[in-house]
Amino acid sequence: MAITVLTIWVGSGRVRRIGRGETLGSRYELEVPLGRGAMGQVWRGRDRGLGRAVAVKLAVLETGTGDVTRARRRFEREARAAAALDSTHVATVYDAGVDTEPGGEIHWLVMQLVEGATLGELLDERGVFDLASAVSVAAQVCSGLASAHAGGLVHRDLKPENIMVRRDGVVKVLDFGLVKVLSEAGPRLTATGETVGNLMYASPELLEGAVELDARSDLYGVGCLLQRMLAGAPPFQSKAPMEVFEGHLTQEPPSLASLGVTVPDALQDLVFSLLAKDRRDRPDSATEVCRALGPWLPKPRNTGAGGQDGLPYRDAEDPRRPFLLPQAPFPL
Repeated sequence: MAITVLTIWVGSGRVRRIGRGETLGSRYELEVPLGRGAMGQVWRGRDRGLGRAVAVKLAVLETGTGDVTRARRRFEREARAAAALDSTHVATVYDAGVDTEPGGEIHWLVMQLVEGATLGELLDERGVFDLASAVSVAAQVCSGLASAHAGGLVHRDLKPENIMVRRDGVVKVLDFGLVKVLSEAGPRLTATGETVGNLMYASPELLEGAVELDARSDLYGVGCLLQRMLAGAPPFQSKAPMEVFEGHLTQEPPSLASLGVTVPDALQDLVFSLLAKDRRDRPDSATEVCRALGPWLPKPRNTGAGGQDGLPYRDAEDPRRPFLLPQAPFPL
């Protein structure tokens, strides 16, 4: 891993040089960098108080870049909302805090460390998923979304890199600590300000800078994920951000059949409904989508074979395995 230090520069000075061994909140020690995004870095860390491994996400707000007090309040509110989520399919938030520096603030979020691989890594390895695996992943994502939406949160950034598949096959949605409260306006997402990866799974209303985003924006992302898992590419793919941008806003998504993928007609209809340009034409809830995916989920099997738990799917990171005992959101 090439990322070992985060130096936060502010004007002619710097806030802090953050690297391995740094401690945040006098409790969470950073050990190994796991990744980097537009909002900062994610580290594997250790909770010194409880002696457990955790994931620590860092975000930086520099002095002079906006209303620091308002941003801190929103961060705290969103962290509390994310910590209140209770779902098998959402990474748990343990703690959050702000370290104040002379030039700005470092916002940190401590989360459950999910061992496994991201959905993006698995797709890079396998290319496409079979129908049962793709539907299982989508149903688990919808289960997590249903819990979040019931709590008044919309994710806004569903993509393969924000979805972890644990070694036992359980799917976890990450980054609910940096989501938006549904009643708040989200910042405008532009083709020049975001990576192509972000754009490929973004809803039309998010790209247009809609004042109010709701759960149906995330459901559009689920449609993009299904297309990626089944066909090997999201609906609109290009190295040119503006082409992706225009695709979401003005072009009809290709059918799976046109991409050489055979699926039941009802599943194709569901994908088309998730990818509707007008959110009023999409399903009303993640619970509804999870129910609609039900006919194609793997059937529970009680064979007595396998490991100590007696479950038949023993391959690491098999996304179908949890549906030996189907998990779905409670009706809302």
